[in-house]
Amino acid sequence: MEEKIFSGYCRCLDQNRMVTVENQANEPAEVDCAYWECIHRPQCTVAAQIAEFLEK
Repeated sequence: MEEKIFSGYCRCLDQNRMVTVENQANEPAEVDCAYWECIHRPQCTVAAQIAEFLEK
């Protein structure tokens, strides 16, 4: 398991926040924000960081 913390501005909360991501082999990643359902995901800087982390 690999865990990482990302920080940036969240448009849903209208504030900066830290997001923890836990990535395990052969399982969907656990993300402590609405990453998978977020309507702002295409423009979100935190989501971009998370996507890059999950591609590894």
